Amino acid sequence: MKDVFVVIGTGSIGQAIVRRVSQGKTVLLADLRPENAESAAKVLRDAGFSVSTTGVDVSSRESIQQLVNTATALGPVKGVIHAAGVSPSQASPETILKVDLYGTAVVLEEFGQVITEGGSGIVIASQSGHRLPPLSVEQNEALAITPAEELLALPFLQTATITDSLLAYQYSKRGNALRVMAEAVKWGKRGARVNTISPGIIYTPLANDELSGPRGAGYRDMLERSPAGRGGSPDEVAAVAALMMGPEGSFITGSDFLMDAGVTASYWYGDLKPGM
Repeated sequence: MKDVFVVIGTGSIGQAIVRRVSQGKTVLLADLRPENAESAAKVLRDAGFSVSTTGVDVSSRESIQQLVNTATALGPVKGVIHAAGVSPSQASPETILKVDLYGTAVVLEEFGQVITEGGSGIVIASQSGHRLPPLSVEQNEALAITPAEELLALPFLQTATITDSLLAYQYSKRGNALRVMAEAVKWGKRGARVNTISPGIIYTPLANDELSGPRGAGYRDMLERSPAGRGGSPDEVAAVAALMMGPEGSFITGSDFLMDAGVTASYWYGDLKPGM
């Protein structure tokens, strides 16, 4: 049986990564909307990839467990690319925390039990996690190691603190990087690695929703005043993911790679600093 690469969330970034890393492997595309997975599968099959599809709801542990069963029935799971999520303009704070924070924790827990030796995973986080002010040591640890089923009950994730969707997204993405750091220890016991990538604005349908949404003017200004002065492409994210998932990245695990045109640097220390 061929090694299996699982892609959760079949948008532009997930597709770009799997094209880079899964030649000669079996690809399993999973999406909340099966029609999206089938559309992506056709493109990959036309390019010579061996592809299966399935549905998944990452806010449901049972659904993720079903995905794990589907993947392992195809062969040994060698790669996991978790690119599913919702943005601040798409959902309520409660939904963002359930999908982006809780869902990622469950994906890491469940696939961490089946990832094969030499395997690797990538979680797509966000630059937004880097613009959340520093948390306490206790809060960091809570986001990193609290059992997934208890995550959403943490006191600092309640409505008194999480006042809007953007803040929920920032906490979720900070939590993703911390959770991956902790899970890398467990994955390492299986001889596997896992990392996060925190992209800035990458031109995808989701990003276009943000650019045309209520925060669009601010995002466009952010790009114009960033050091690189532009948004990114899914292929640029895929190039970093290929390094981190491949043999040349075998010394990299539990890490978060920020690639955002220098927006975060400028936010804390440059022209985008609040109040300037």
